[in-house]
Amino acid sequence: MSIIDNKKAGFDYFIEEKYEAGIVLEGWEVKAIRDGRAQIKESHIVVRNGELWLLNAHISPLNSASTHVRPVNTRTRKLLMHKKEINRLIGKVEQKGYSLVPLNLHYKNGRIKVDMALAKGKKQHDKRDTLKDKDWKREQERLMKVHRT
Repeated sequence: MSIIDNKKAGFDYFIEEKYEAGIVLEGWEVKAIRDGRAQIKESHIVVRNGELWLLNAHISPLNSASTHVRPVNTRTRKLLMHKKEINRLIGKVEQKGYSLVPLNLHYKNGRIKVDMALAKGKKQHDKRDTLKDKDWKREQERLMKVHRT
């Protein structure tokens, strides 16, 4: 069950492979995500010291957040994967043009997970081609619907 989707990822990147990772969250972050107060549109994933980190994911604290906790909206959050998978990803990310992009946050067995993709960035002309294809498919559907009646 998806909580937050990163719709911009499919527009800005060619998605090659998908992976799933756990995420280290604080209690107030879990409550805020359950309330739908998260945004991952501008976030990205980096590799530091053999570990994966989610940067710039924005989670707005609830008004009822604890008084003794100082919430930081865009703190760096650690992603959890097996070492073998991380090493495989590191090898692929070091290739030219590949990056790790978060696709969505979702629940799995009561825990919040991150779907991420090994992706290659699109050039401006690729984005225009994507828009043209999308418009043409929409037009085809409209024509087929009119033709059926």
